[in-house]
Amino acid sequence: MNYTVNEHGYYGNFGGAFIPEMLFPNVQTLQENYLKIIYAEQFQKDFWDLLRDYVGRPTPLFLAERLSAKYGATIYLKREDLCHTGAHKINNTIGQILLAERLGKKRIIAETGAGQHGVATATVCALKGLECIVYMGEVDIARQAPNVARMKMLGATVVPATSGSKTLKDATNEAIRDWINNPVDTHYIIGSVVGPHPYPDMVARFQSVISEEIKKQLLEKTGNANPGYVVACVGGGSNAAGAFYHFLDDAEVKLIAVEAAGCGIDSGMSAATTQLGKPGILHGSKSLLMQTADGQVVEPHSISAGLDYPGIGPLHAHLYESGRGTFISATDEEALSSAFELSKLEGIIPALESAHALFALNKMTFKKDDVVVVCLSGRGDKDLDTYMKHL
Repeated sequence: MNYTVNEHGYYGNFGGAFIPEMLFPNVQTLQENYLKIIYAEQFQKDFWDLLRDYVGRPTPLFLAERLSAKYGATIYLKREDLCHTGAHKINNTIGQILLAERLGKKRIIAETGAGQHGVATATVCALKGLECIVYMGEVDIARQAPNVARMKMLGATVVPATSGSKTLKDATNEAIRDWINNPVDTHYIIGSVVGPHPYPDMVARFQSVISEEIKKQLLEKTGNANPGYVVACVGGGSNAAGAFYHFLDDAEVKLIAVEAAGCGIDSGMSAATTQLGKPGILHGSKSLLMQTADGQVVEPHSISAGLDYPGIGPLHAHLYESGRGTFISATDEEALSSAFELSKLEGIIPALESAHALFALNKMTFKKDDVVVVCLSGRGDKDLDTYMKHL
């Protein structure tokens, strides 16, 4: 079974590029050139130099001793929360801003849910002196106010999306409309492994620094580059794609993806796409999608703005359908409980997104010598208002 994208932009039955005619030249240019550009020697040098000197990579692989004692396994946290801007999103925006420069684009647009991708995009635009417009759902603007302030301080224009559920899906719709209207000078930095080919593959490659580092760090710490389990939260799925990437062909490494069950899978207020979705097309690719019988998108719900999305990246849909990945879910309340647990056991306040991944520890049975790596995708500063309401 092949878990990487094929020449047509598909992962198994999922992927492709379903795009309006106006965007065809942009997407075709990316498809034909992205691999040549990003694997050019100077690009790689610039990318890794910025990851080291600007982002602060490699991020630590932390042995969580008290968490390990509680769950009866050796649990490591991959500390993406310690990246500059506070989440893994910066890995991808560094790569895409260097790509945009080489394509001669002067205007950058992005969508954001939790605000971390918006902040990361605004950050690299400030670094490179490029115009930045970030689309964000009106609901998310209210619940992620600190990140909105950061984007504005970095010089970005934040545009509210006021349609639909006023969350990530709707912000993505607005960003795509902008790109259709400004196809010549604009590059769209998509924040997750979603969208038309080559975005899912391109974002996964930029985020694969996470699993590349995990292998090196685990080898150094344990003498074995492969853990028993890699656990990550999944909305669109960029941190999971990065954490899984270099383990995809290692069948002995179990890949655990944790979706947002919201108020419960059968509550009508959930974002557990693999449990509730069926094949469909959203935002330029074919994947699993929460939809009605006549194909209308079902509005998702999660306490976590970054997981509040009705679809999933085509790589993850393939991992689910093929059985290579195990997909479970955590409710809002379960994620909150895991966030407070990590805070009190290890002195680390996680993002609400990452807290969903942590709850997986409660649903798994470990042997004493099992090695588990949880991708701690972001820090919890942005979610303190929500946490305070549940103290």
